[in-house]
Amino acid sequence: MSVAAIRHVFQVVDSFDVDEFVKLLSEDATLVFANAEPAVGREAIAAGLRTFFATIGGLRHRIVRTWQTGDDSIAETEVTYRRLDGKDVSVPAVSIWRTGSDGLISDYRIFVDLAPVYAA
Repeated sequence: MSVAAIRHVFQVVDSFDVDEFVKLLSEDATLVFANAEPAVGREAIAAGLRTFFATIGGLRHRIVRTWQTGDDSIAETEVTYRRLDGKDVSVPAVSIWRTGSDGLISDYRIFVDLAPVYAA
């Protein structure tokens, strides 16, 4: 996946457009977000994202560095979350995903500590 394609994935995520995001995924894709249980399939992933998005006011990713190896893409990012109280909190994150021969993401893993986002 090219750097432009990686940027596109994060632009879609940052838009909060869950329906557009799941179009980037294979039908049986797996998403593991932080320490949550894996979500499997577009419907489960969409439901999990909608639930998560309801707990924040927004987010934006700043790509620090990317790597591609075979079908795997890795992105180190700084993610700024807009809390529901209007405050912004930035945390480091790493996302790793595998793309199938159809160009769709089949396995997506996000490594991030969300504790600062929800701290009082």
